Amino acid sequence: MSRSVEGPEGQIDLNNVTDLNLNCNENDTFAVVSSVLFVLYLAVKAKKNINKLCNGGSYIIISYYALLWIVTLLNLACSFLQAWQCSPGKEVPWNILSLFTASGMLYLEISLMIFLLNDNYMNAMETLAYTSIVSGIIVSVDALLKAIYVFGFGVPLFNRNVGSSHTVKWGLWIVHTLLLAAAYGFILFVHFSKWREKLPPRPTFYNYVVIMFIFSATTLFACGMAGFGASLGNWLYDFTVLCYHSLYLPFLYLTFLADFFQEEDFLLDNAYYSEMKDAGFFDADWE
Repeated sequence: MSRSVEGPEGQIDLNNVTDLNLNCNENDTFAVVSSVLFVLYLAVKAKKNINKLCNGGSYIIISYYALLWIVTLLNLACSFLQAWQCSPGKEVPWNILSLFTASGMLYLEISLMIFLLNDNYMNAMETLAYTSIVSGIIVSVDALLKAIYVFGFGVPLFNRNVGSSHTVKWGLWIVHTLLLAAAYGFILFVHFSKWREKLPPRPTFYNYVVIMFIFSATTLFACGMAGFGASLGNWLYDFTVLCYHSLYLPFLYLTFLADFFQEEDFLLDNAYYSEMKDAGFFDADWE
């Protein structure tokens, strides 16, 4: 039975409002729990990790660890405030928070790809400067374009409950995910080509790239289906967004930072860190 009330723009279907609220809250629990657990994990490890950074960490690792903390806290705020995307009057703060969080996570992705593609002749400070400049330019342009579409043209890029009615939104996300999938695909191509010696010879790096390539391709497929009005596309896109915000930051930490903070391997695994130094991950000198 349909229920409606008179609003400033005419009749409002209360059943649709209820369904919308359910859609806004159905994934909150998992996102919040996963975000809180990761923050607690970082907090428990913080004292030991900071001590190791002070005693022998490079500027690259220090800056990356600090950025990881910032993005993790932004992502935690997003997970707690998901209902804002469905709350009248909260669209602007939700879009601002989502834009900063998305830009931070994209910066982490882009900077890691640049690390992997750096020429080995670059030292740590050159790598840090080069990576910061290139990643900053790419992310700034991306954030500016998103801000223009969200705040200038009213495209609901960060609202997952608009379905397939906004073709511009899905077109933008298709371009975004296509570029990311192409970048990860290029790294895989280099790995299996004659230029593979330019990349750090660590299997975990390529496991990361393979997983992110598959994830980007899946998201691209979901956006394409959603743009054509397929309900499966909307569901799959919601699932990829949930996985990205819940699992990407822990996955990144375990892949690139966890080994650095391991007590037993910190001084003993010289070959491992030598390879990473050649790739520009660490300072040239260790204490």
